[in-house]
Amino acid sequence: MILAVDMGNTNIVIGCIDKENTYFVERMATDLSKTELEYAIGIKTVLELYKINVGDIEGVIISSVVPPLVNIIKRACKKVVKKPVLVVSPGVKTGLNIKMDNPAQVGSDMIVCAVASLKEYEAPFLFVDLGTATTLSVVDKDQNYIGGAILPGVNTSMNALVSNTAQLPKISMEAPEKMIGTNTIDCMKSGILVGHAACIDGMIDRIEEELGYSLNLIATGGLASVVIPLCKHDITIDDALILKGLQIIFDKNKNLLK
Repeated sequence: MILAVDMGNTNIVIGCIDKENTYFVERMATDLSKTELEYAIGIKTVLELYKINVGDIEGVIISSVVPPLVNIIKRACKKVVKKPVLVVSPGVKTGLNIKMDNPAQVGSDMIVCAVASLKEYEAPFLFVDLGTATTLSVVDKDQNYIGGAILPGVNTSMNALVSNTAQLPKISMEAPEKMIGTNTIDCMKSGILVGHAACIDGMIDRIEEELGYSLNLIATGGLASVVIPLCKHDITIDDALILKGLQIIFDKNKNLLK
């Protein structure tokens, strides 16, 4: 069993996983003001909540799109688990062929999800990650990571709308009962959530048109369970996708652990 950690701009996804089981997946708020000790307490609490024996954890792997937090989380994990910590970075073996203008610029979370998808699903595929940004990434029929698209995430869009208007409130992320809202809250739910789903549907259609073939469709991220059911395409939700990828990469790089 390993402890897998993915640091995003809004949430930190943590979980314990091995080749057979995903023992839990949880999210903690990303907070640049927190200390190493505060993160260590949070990680320790989650492990205790799920009755995970720290002695059963072989090691830790971290992916991150928040560089200032990497060393803080790394030290916090070492404080709790007292095992080697691997950070996904250039030089770490992934087995992924990246056909991008600058492969080093591809986010580690996208690489990890692509690695997991190649094992769990049949190429060609597109995976959607719904976080602070919503990203659509494509692996072609030759199993090459060829790129995708980035758009503002659901919460990012809502925050921009609320902060730039005088009377629109923040809303809870629940699907509207109908498309045509009859009050401000339902109108916003329809626009933000169904609108985002329609955007994903439209992007998928255009990407498949450009490629000239259909794609298997996968989704992950904190809001996948809210947005993806509103899409017209048949999209598989996999909450543990990034943890599965981290498990694979950990196994490929055990020799780098110190």
